[in-house]
Amino acid sequence: WAVAPGAARSGGHTECVRSQSSCFSEGVRSQHVSVLRTCTAGMARGSSAGYDRHITIFSPEGRLYQVEYAFKAIKTSGLTSVGVRGADSCVVLTQRKIPDKLHDPESVTNMYHVTDKIGLVMTGIVPDARASVSRLRAEAAQFKFDYGYDIPVGFLAKRAADLAQVYTQHANMRPLGIAMIIVGIDVEGDKMIPQLFRCDPAGYFVGYKATSAGQKEQEANNFLEKRFKTDPNPSLSYDDTVQFALACLQNVLGSDLKASDIEACVVRNENLKFTRLTADEVEAHLTALAERDDDIVARE
Repeated sequence: WAVAPGAARSGGHTECVRSQSSCFSEGVRSQHVSVLRTCTAGMARGSSAGYDRHITIFSPEGRLYQVEYAFKAIKTSGLTSVGVRGADSCVVLTQRKIPDKLHDPESVTNMYHVTDKIGLVMTGIVPDARASVSRLRAEAAQFKFDYGYDIPVGFLAKRAADLAQVYTQHANMRPLGIAMIIVGIDVEGDKMIPQLFRCDPAGYFVGYKATSAGQKEQEANNFLEKRFKTDPNPSLSYDDTVQFALACLQNVLGSDLKASDIEACVVRNENLKFTRLTADEVEAHLTALAERDDDIVARE
């Protein structure tokens, strides 16, 4: 901004400042208009544009897109998990995939224990899963310290759902990209009741007879629903429960399973602890499953 040759020194300086201020204002105004045009064009292109920038914004259709994206993040792991509740046991199993040949296979897991008697399988983003498990362990320990007995499976599932729901209503948080299937056995006097719960990123939880999570979730649920349609309340033995879960996973994956490709954990009335099945035990169940020819195998 040059000063006019005949202008006084002070007057020239004033004109210079005014010119600079005017140019700056025009630049900001044009930039603001450009941003508005871009946003308007983006909102016109897609229904989610503009409404998925923050977790706390509802779309006109009443949807929270960030929560929906969290459900999609669960499937990015490429794994499918299945949980089945029997008459005297519960089983959870999932695929085992080693992402790198240099990884120690024993250190790669999606099965976690919360207490000695309660465990879960996490499907989705692994760091989110570990952080959530750490918090649930603290919740379980605090409950036992306060009340003097182990936390019930249903109450732990409720706490997990409550914590997940909080992550959907604060702008400084994001939903956890995980689905958890929690199993355990509640002991009420002489009664031992197997429990199976599933909790999702929206903070919704409910008890299940059988459920699944992950990439092939819909196909697995269709398989489970078809089997439970004929008998809504089957009294599955321990072996039937494990083999039913294996049959479900084998069906949706479309190939025969190997013991090294499966992680399986169980809780039983005979042994209340959350126990991981060895490769030999899984192989024995796969062999027994291959020899069966009944409604659990459900060969097409």
